[in-house]
Amino acid sequence: MSILKDNVNLGPSEFRRMMNGEGCFAAGVFNGISAIIAERNGFKSTYLSGSGVAASMGYPDISVTTLSEVAEEARRITRVTKSPLIVDCDTGFGETINVARTVRIMEEAGVSAIHLEDQILPKRCGHLDGKELISVEDMGKKIKSAVSSRKNNDFTIIARTDSRSVEGFDESVQRAKEYLKNGADAIFIEALESEEEFREFSRKVKAPLLANMTEFGKSPLLAYDELRLMGYSIVIYPLTAFRSMMKNVSEIYSELHSSGTQRNFMDRLMTRREFYDVIGYDEYGKEDRELNVER
Repeated sequence: MSILKDNVNLGPSEFRRMMNGEGCFAAGVFNGISAIIAERNGFKSTYLSGSGVAASMGYPDISVTTLSEVAEEARRITRVTKSPLIVDCDTGFGETINVARTVRIMEEAGVSAIHLEDQILPKRCGHLDGKELISVEDMGKKIKSAVSSRKNNDFTIIARTDSRSVEGFDESVQRAKEYLKNGADAIFIEALESEEEFREFSRKVKAPLLANMTEFGKSPLLAYDELRLMGYSIVIYPLTAFRSMMKNVSEIYSELHSSGTQRNFMDRLMTRREFYDVIGYDEYGKEDRELNVER
């Protein structure tokens, strides 16, 4: 049996089952190897952040990455993992007609769910000030386009609203309710500012809800189990591993440059054996030998 064929993504139906059942505890990943490591550490769902894709390329999260770039990163992840993948699709990479194409391409990439947000282009990070929103009506059109364009009805459309920081808490509740009327399967409420706001939003919006536990933002860092008890079905940690990686890479480069050798930090490096184990080096070699014998 082929290694790559074994790694068939479980897909939209599995994501739906988790969202409506035990919940989705989604590790933020940024490429294939990080997704493999997340799975090996027990995560059964993963999340690809638009900010993570942009940052990996050396760009800020202000809509400079393209649909094809994000889709290709998603495709690299679904090729080597089985867990349902949620993808940040920003504003849908354009207007209503662009949203339709975004949905089709993400489905083809093996993605299980996407979220679309109600900011204007160019968008800003959800935990920064200065955001601007499109109208409720225009966002409704985008949601309807996304829903009508999907080929698999289990492919999940999550509507994100950034209105808490722009228009206030009450308006964020109203926007969420309108987005559900337009066909959204779940709601991503961005940048709530207290534990009580998380509780209140869940009381007022009866739908699968996504909580964003990003670090150094406006929201308190609540535990997954706490959020599940509040009624949140999906919890994402977009850049936790990425931030850790950047800090450690910076420190390693600094020490290597100053000392001229890696001898003093070998205990902080993944060994060759550990690395080969993560990427399945031996399994690929075994498959290659078996195929040669068959020939």
